[in-house]
Amino acid sequence: MAGFPPPGATILGDDAAEKKIDEVGKKKVDYFNLPCPIPFEELQREAIMSLKPELFEGMRFDFTKGLNPKFSLSHSVFMGPMELPSQGAETLKIPTAHYEFGANFIDPKLMLIGRVLTDGRLTARVKCDLTDDLSLKANAQLSNEPNMSHGMINFDYKGKDYRTQLQLGDGSLFGASYIQSITPHLSLGGEVFWAGQHLKSGVGYAARYENDKMVKLACAMHVPFASLLWVATGQVASTGMIAMSYVQKVSEKVSLATDFMYNYLSRDVTASVGYDYILRQARLRGKLDSNGCASAFLEERLNMGLNFVLSAEIDHKKSDYKFGFGLTVG
Repeated sequence: MAGFPPPGATILGDDAAEKKIDEVGKKKVDYFNLPCPIPFEELQREAIMSLKPELFEGMRFDFTKGLNPKFSLSHSVFMGPMELPSQGAETLKIPTAHYEFGANFIDPKLMLIGRVLTDGRLTARVKCDLTDDLSLKANAQLSNEPNMSHGMINFDYKGKDYRTQLQLGDGSLFGASYIQSITPHLSLGGEVFWAGQHLKSGVGYAARYENDKMVKLACAMHVPFASLLWVATGQVASTGMIAMSYVQKVSEKVSLATDFMYNYLSRDVTASVGYDYILRQARLRGKLDSNGCASAFLEERLNMGLNFVLSAEIDHKKSDYKFGFGLTVG
């Protein structure tokens, strides 16, 4: 039965479980066999997944048709308002609608994704594994509007216990990052960039700590146990940005997250708390931040290959309210 240990498993008491945790925690660390960290650009991926879903306003319909196991076509229709910049506190919106056609080729070592919109924009993404350790990522956008076309290429090298990335972009943009596992749980890294077009440069440092002690305890006890994983990250950059995040997986289906962002040059500060709840046929995410903005995002599976999406956001400070709904087929 669900929630019960398998036959023959030993259920430990509180004292025995605590002793087991200490034994797992005191296990000798092999510093010559540390795990490979995640890419520098994905340091806060758990917090981003919980706190920053793809909110939208209006109506959205997405249809994907697979032609074979590797190739598929997609059609997307969106109708909703578009915000325009304004000098005052009010938000100006104009109604818009567009259609998007896409083609996708997904292979274990090669991914090609292309999109074309009715407003003239063309986007493309490429991911190619050149070797087992070296991968290439590229994305580009072409547009009729001035200064809206851009492109970027990333090279990602995965070592035994480190990762390094090199970025090349239009406008004389150069960037590099490096992240190293210090312990089985702690990773430290740094990045540098140079934007030649704007004559700006910067350097940043980051740290990420993961605690999976409860995962190890469950394996040691041979019983099913929700992994109480928590992840903490911190980043600081010469551009003035300080960012911190914390994610706690309180059960197999529920995660709580919080983040804090502060710019010591402009004195802007934002803090937010959120949740991520995965039900049997739905996923619900919500967030509340210090600017008085509350949002929620619901994805529900109605049937195999048919999903219903609800998006809502309330900005009390700006008196701006957004609501969106959509269907995803395929």
